[in-house]
Amino acid sequence: MARQFFGTDGIRGVVGQDPITPDFFIRLGFAIGSILVKNNHDKKLKHPSVVIGKDTRVSGYMLESSLEAGFIAAGVNVYLTGPMPTPAIAYLTKALRSQAGVVISASHNPFPDNGIKIFSEAGEKLSDAFETEVELALNQPIKTVLPHDLGKAKRVDDAEGRYVEFCKSTFPENLNLHGLKIVLDCAHGATYHVAPKIFSELGANVITLGNEPDGFNINLDVGSTNPKTIKEATLKHKADLGIAFDGDGDRVVMIDHLGHIVDGDQLVLVIARALKQKNQLKGGVVGTLMTNMAIENALNDLGVEFVRTDVGDRYVLETLLEKGWSIGGENSGHILTLDQHSTGDAIIASLQVLKSLRLLNQSLYEATKDSPLYPQVLINVVTSKKIDLENNKSIQDAIKNVESKLNDKGRVLLRPSGTEPKIRVMVEGEDLKEVKSAAELIAKVVGAEV
Repeated sequence: MARQFFGTDGIRGVVGQDPITPDFFIRLGFAIGSILVKNNHDKKLKHPSVVIGKDTRVSGYMLESSLEAGFIAAGVNVYLTGPMPTPAIAYLTKALRSQAGVVISASHNPFPDNGIKIFSEAGEKLSDAFETEVELALNQPIKTVLPHDLGKAKRVDDAEGRYVEFCKSTFPENLNLHGLKIVLDCAHGATYHVAPKIFSELGANVITLGNEPDGFNINLDVGSTNPKTIKEATLKHKADLGIAFDGDGDRVVMIDHLGHIVDGDQLVLVIARALKQKNQLKGGVVGTLMTNMAIENALNDLGVEFVRTDVGDRYVLETLLEKGWSIGGENSGHILTLDQHSTGDAIIASLQVLKSLRLLNQSLYEATKDSPLYPQVLINVVTSKKIDLENNKSIQDAIKNVESKLNDKGRVLLRPSGTEPKIRVMVEGEDLKEVKSAAELIAKVVGAEV
């Protein structure tokens, strides 16, 4: 069954336009809730429960109320946390023994967008099969349970404190961040009230920006998708490094003291190298189709096995679980450390990088300078219709032409975005000028077909 609403990472869109509307979210809450009730085989559990969190968008109030109503109408109890990072909801879902967790967020997208991400009771992204079941349930009319079977809602007053302590527990007790000056960019998003506390309490001298959300400024010229801001602040304050999160706190990029941007690929390599040196690396490393070839080569030089998955941290997670490995991630900054958490967590990933730097006795610059990334050019081509990329002769001819010129010293990747109406054209190789020209050529061909 082709899914109508769920994309690569939940459901996302412009607020007020289908499906990001109050009536849809009531239906969505009821659909998920009905499945939870149907699957509840614990006779001692009268009502399944779900944890609902959100980022700092003003539309979150409206969508939260709608979801809450849908769940309660289905007979599900609701725990409300208010603004919290996406991975915090994954943690709290497990901690509160709930059957699901829902985050109202559009992640790194601009303010007018919103959406949801859903976690299982294990704190993991839902499977394709469950999402398909939800879509089928959305076609059924809402039939509110009898009054004595309605769910209830409760505010989780200590959600922030629970999550702060959980994150700190992932950093070794025999290490600290004393002597480090760190700039944190919280993107005016969900990490604004927890991240500064965590890094400060571990001993760092923290300078914070992007921590004044007003409901409208999330990701606006700040955060991991706008690294210029954290770069300028890191250099201005002469900090040891900068850390930038996205709006919901599951992506991270870093800046070294010289102003170099360090993306998710490089951060995964830092963590893997430190674990390998200490004989603590469990298996290999999982990346995606977008992972830079330089990282793959560097891991091979370390004797670390590397495999690629489709783009999306859920697919990285599935492969890690299948192989029994613990480290994986994406260049966008989704990093999974399954020995610490069940999902990608920007704060915890940052702490694992800092732990690695302590173990390697290196600065961020020293840990990454010998592994420069190959030039990688990504062009997004806006499309109003679906294109069969595999069977379009013009596009395939353009790809073959570029690949022959790269001569096994680069890669070409075309894929439809899972969250936006765009075709992503990526070309990677050793020479920037050649890579840029090749990407523009293919993008032009794709643009002529849309």
